[in-house]
Amino acid sequence: MVDEKSRALDRVFHALADPTRREILRRVARQAYTVSELAEPFEMSLAAVSKHIKVLEKAALLQQTVEGRIRRCRLNPAPLRNAAAEIASLEQFWDRQLAALDAFLAQSNAAAGKSGKTTKRSKK
Repeated sequence: MVDEKSRALDRVFHALADPTRREILRRVARQAYTVSELAEPFEMSLAAVSKHIKVLEKAALLQQTVEGRIRRCRLNPAPLRNAAAEIASLEQFWDRQLAALDAFLAQSNAAAGKSGKTTKRSKK
């Protein structure tokens, strides 16, 4: 069963899958920008950049504040920490699996060495 935490992670990873959205996040990580300031370096319409911003907001990676008619975008780092924790748990899983494989292969090679068998192929 998919819970809300899982759906939130899905939205974060979906948002991070696009290079334009990653660049927007890199920019707002340094300082707050208006939507039009965020759109400047990209060769796309303001409407297209706004769509990217909406995806980032849906993933809770961006927060907009309104100052009169100006909307400023700021990074919300909490969802990134959650995504990093998920990746770290997967990394730990694979580290354990690879360590177990390494131990198994070392044990197999040691056992083969004791019985006189060789596990490496000889070159012809």
